[in-house]
This record gives sequence, C-alpha cells and structure tokens, in this order.
Amino acid sequence: MNIPTRDQVSTNNQAIFDSLQSKLGFVPNLFATYAHSDNALENYLNFSNAKTSLSSREKEVVNLAVSQVNDCLYCLSAHTAIAKMNKFSEDEILELRAGKSSFDPKFNALAALARNITENRGNTDAKILDNFFAAGFSKENLIDTISLVGDKTISNYINNTTQIPIDFPQAPVLETEAVA
Repeated sequence: MNIPTRDQVSTNNQAIFDSLQSKLGFVPNLFATYAHSDNALENYLNFSNAKTSLSSREKEVVNLAVSQVNDCLYCLSAHTAIAKMNKFSEDEILELRAGKSSFDPKFNALAALARNITENRGNTDAKILDNFFAAGFSKENLIDTISLVGDKTISNYINNTTQIPIDFPQAPVLETEAVA
C-alpha cells in the first residue's frame, strides 16, 4: 500500500500532517497510512493522546509488550525510540518486549499483564491480574491499560496488514530465549 503524501489526503488530514511535521519534524509513515481515511487519523490521535492514569514510561511498557506479541516491527521500532527518550536502556527495552522487567517490579507486573491480555485476547490470567494489583496498580490503571492494549493493537494491525516501510531506527530482533 502506498503512503499518501500531504497533497493526496483530505484538508483535515493535511492540517494534521502540518501539525505532526511541526511537532515531530516528519509525518511517520504509520500516521500517513491512517490518512487514507478522512477520519481514522484524527480519531486515532485523539484516542492515543487521551488522558490516562498511566505515566509516559508505563505507556511505553504496554506499547512494547503488545507490539512484540503482535509481531509489529514498525511499532517495535517506533516505541524502542520513544522508550529510549523515556530513559529506558536497550536491555530494559528487550525485557519489556518479552513481557517482563527484572529492574522494576511494578513494570514487571504491567508488562506481564499487557502481554497476557494481548496473547489471550482479553481472557486475562487471574494470577497475572492479582500480581498487577499487588504491585500497586488500581482498577483505573487496569481499564487504562486495556484501552492502551486496544490502541496499540489497532496500529499493529494496520502495519501488519499494509506492511508500511519503517521510518525509525529498526528495533533489534528479540532472541527467542529472552521471550521464554
């Protein structure tokens, strides 16, 4: 699927492209692909940027775990870059992608939950959910985490269906033994 340019999208999407260009310095290919629809880009950005009880770092924990389960190299690459901006190391990012964290027990519970929700399509394992609450997360955090899993899954599916060229430094392959 082609990636539309600014001139090929609706007037509303052109304004969003201009805003993204101003804020990020470019329009990520994934966002441009959303712009094939007159409404999807704006709807997605509103959903993705909505208020949440999760911190920026916690959001990246979820984004990395979900994108790994959904095997979305585009989103893994984008969120590896964003995770680095949120002060995660390369090794920490690889752990989070595997759905765990040896460096932070709260992130460990969150990554495990995000991975389990995604793998089991919402049929979450009770022990993993109990660990999430025992780590100090609230019911509000649970609902916001599930919403974020949905948010990221949408982007994962758009990329995996359209095979968008990656315009971020490519994320390294996660070794299979790191996932186990």
